[in-house]
Amino acid sequence: MVTKSEISARPGRPREFDTQAALDKAITRFSEYGFHGTSISDLNACLGLTSGSIYKAWGDKRGLFLAALDRYIALRAEAIAACLASAHSGRDKIESLLTHYARLSCEATGLTGCLVVETAVELSLADKEIATLIAAQQNRREAQLRRLIEEGQLDGSIRKELDPANMAKLLLTLQQGMRVVGKTKTDAKRMLGMVCELMQLL
Repeated sequence: MVTKSEISARPGRPREFDTQAALDKAITRFSEYGFHGTSISDLNACLGLTSGSIYKAWGDKRGLFLAALDRYIALRAEAIAACLASAHSGRDKIESLLTHYARLSCEATGLTGCLVVETAVELSLADKEIATLIAAQQNRREAQLRRLIEEGQLDGSIRKELDPANMAKLLLTLQQGMRVVGKTKTDAKRMLGMVCELMQLL
């Protein structure tokens, strides 16, 4: 059996695969089945890579997982920025963001789930490094929501008596809850209805 140290000791060769494409496949696998529900052999089949290639590129399964999580967070940030770019008022931006999450939570993408939510549930208690990464991501999303609420209060599109901190926590909880419910196969009508009800609170 070839060990990871033996693989590392071999002369370096150019990688013959698309790292980002491999990470995208890993994101889907880990989102659907979790870290513990995914074996190296599962990753071999999913990514189309040998164990040696995985070890050489990422060290081990955890290294691959961390790289996939980092890419997922970066991709989500880009998607959210694009989602907000076309909206104007604070209220419109929040509605656009919630609608985006509602659509993500439906059908095929909903069944795949959210890697951040999956990781928070599965690994936050067992892995301090990963717990710190997830907490930082949650704090960023919550802070962004708070800024949007405050923006809406300044531009008059959101009620001024609302507490921005508490409402941001509520919105974040709704977003994550949508991704959890989406794993049980829900439809767009139900998810968009939730967004409609929540927007009335603003």
